[in-house]
Amino acid sequence: MKVFLKISSLLFLSMSCSNDNYEPVSYDNPELSLNIPVGFPELNNSFYTNKPTKYGVELGEKLFNEKRFSADNTISCASCHKQSSAFADNNIQAIGIEGRIGLRNTPPVQNLAFMKFYNWDGSKLSLENQPIVPIITHEEMDSSILEVIGKIQNDTSYKTLFQKTFGDENITPERIYKSIAQYEYTLISANSKYDKVMRNEGATFTESETQGYLVFQQKCSGCHSTELFTDQSFRNIGFPINPNSNEAGRARVTGNMQEYMSFRVPSLRNVEYTAPYGSFGQFATLKDVLDYFDNGVLDADNLDPVFKNNDKRIPLTEQEKGYLISFMKTLSDGSFTNH
Repeated sequence: MKVFLKISSLLFLSMSCSNDNYEPVSYDNPELSLNIPVGFPELNNSFYTNKPTKYGVELGEKLFNEKRFSADNTISCASCHKQSSAFADNNIQAIGIEGRIGLRNTPPVQNLAFMKFYNWDGSKLSLENQPIVPIITHEEMDSSILEVIGKIQNDTSYKTLFQKTFGDENITPERIYKSIAQYEYTLISANSKYDKVMRNEGATFTESETQGYLVFQQKCSGCHSTELFTDQSFRNIGFPINPNSNEAGRARVTGNMQEYMSFRVPSLRNVEYTAPYGSFGQFATLKDVLDYFDNGVLDADNLDPVFKNNDKRIPLTEQEKGYLISFMKTLSDGSFTNH
């Protein structure tokens, strides 16, 4: 009888500790309140179904800096997207694992919550669909999302963060993408000298900056419009052509040769920190870009009317170029780039 009672007691204790009675720890994961700048364009629709949360952003930032995303564990998103360069880098073209050279210049990661298209050719319409591109691209990380999950799924720190963010420890591709997007949604740059002047916060333009703003409004604002300083359109502006046969600009996505070598108009925010310039780093400095516009760009059947209708150039005096550069530097946000 005593033996029976002893066994029964052990069974009861075993059952009481079983997974059937396990109560998972619940964490409060509030949505973050983002400071949406006045006058910025509408948020991307995907933002509303994946709003940044306390732990989602923490997880996303950790994943953004995770080198195990790459096949040889040497390259993370942050390897090419450096904060000091407005989350771009200063290489002519992106450099991936084993020193492989990518097709294009690394785009900055800033104000992406307000963008309608991602990548220079607009191949993605939501941030949640974008991270897979560098993960699988041979010249970048040359891996797969399943390989990534295999590397991190037993990492206790990740298990904890996935639990805090999503309610359980299950690591899935969708959750990885959503977390990275949540982090990127928080990377908002709107505290430059220009912003402070526009908000009447005591900052004032110098004479050179004021003249540059006037030249900018006359000769640049047609494409670099809105508070993002891009209209997010795709244009062929006659830059020197990338000889890589895989390059076709927007036409790579649409198959429409009327969009051959058209690229998304870049934002000029923090442009001081994102050299070199052009889809594959054709220009080392802002002065080089302005000289090229002044001297005349390459002709093309689909050359943007801004150039097509003006003898393939934007005429600028040397003084106007200096003014423009002075103004563009007012778009530098040191609080965003840690300068």
